Amino acid sequence: MQLASLPWWVFALLSAFFAALTTIFAKLGIQNVSSNLATAIRTVVILFIAWAIVLGTGEVKAIGTIGTRTWAMLVLSAVATGLSWLCYFRALQIGKASFVAPIDKSSVVMILVLSVIFLGEPLTWKAVLGTALIVGGTLVFIL
Repeated sequence: MQLASLPWWVFALLSAFFAALTTIFAKLGIQNVSSNLATAIRTVVILFIAWAIVLGTGEVKAIGTIGTRTWAMLVLSAVATGLSWLCYFRALQIGKASFVAPIDKSSVVMILVLSVIFLGEPLTWKAVLGTALIVGGTLVFIL
């Protein structure tokens, strides 16, 4: 089975696993360095990995076909990602990972609201209940 043919949920679980490793490695790695410098180093590593994959798969050929709106959304996404990482690393540096991570993951709540507003995704009772449980769980962690 090829990697690209795996279902979406496999990639979502892998994302969660690597995000968990990110938190642990980051907490260990920022003990003797500023959180901003640590984020910059991390970003350079990610830059090399992402471009190596794009170049290795030949996907770089499609760069000329990317439209203006797509470029704008990708740039805005990158700015949001950068700001998120800077804030996350600073929070990890001064707070407990077991408190920082659940609050960071409460972004799921914000994603639900923003996806309804901006993407027109449906707001179902399951989504509302799940979101309420996430909020409740986050409060249990931090209180």
